[in-house]
Amino acid sequence: MKQVFRSKAALVIGWIWMAFAAFNAVDLTVRYSGPASMVAAAVLGVLTMLVFIACLRPAILMTEEGVLVRNPLKNVFVPWKGVDEVTVSHVITITSGNDRVRCWTPQATARERATAVRRGNAAAAADRRRPEPVRPKGEQAAAEMLAGKTHADWVAEQLSERAEAARRSAAAKARGATSETVKEPGAGTGLMKATWAPSALAALLATAILIVVAVIV
Repeated sequence: MKQVFRSKAALVIGWIWMAFAAFNAVDLTVRYSGPASMVAAAVLGVLTMLVFIACLRPAILMTEEGVLVRNPLKNVFVPWKGVDEVTVSHVITITSGNDRVRCWTPQATARERATAVRRGNAAAAADRRRPEPVRPKGEQAAAEMLAGKTHADWVAEQLSERAEAARRSAAAKARGATSETVKEPGAGTGLMKATWAPSALAALLATAILIVVAVIV
């Protein structure tokens, strides 16, 4: 099953802009007035391209085979057995051997981290004052899991757990297949594969063509 993690705020902003850009594109077409309309269309195209690659494209996709990181211009895929470490500062960083990728989204801003810490402290203080839990066990467990953590922290934990489960499974299969000592999968494997994103390149090309046409007309 595929899971997608991204910034909800960026997604909302991106689609609002797309709707705005579509409306203005129709208006420019209907009220076309020569070079001025083409210049406006070029500016609109540049801004739309930037919103697409910065807000709508970036995401982290967890699949059965591994994790796919969609950054603005590149796609980076790491199979689960190749994920050596997942860390979080203000961004999530995935390490595979000597390679690493910094994920564009989700990010942990200083404000979000401070809010998470306050939330965690408040939850701990409430638990100390409350002799018996009043919330259902599932809700209580979810609150404890998220206390003091940002969305980026939670996503990094999901990635780490999935990679560790894959390593344990691969090690168990290896032990069953041979009695010889087997190197632990994932340690220094360096299986990260980075490629240019076709959708991002197409957006850049379309924008470049629009700019050239605006200059020529």
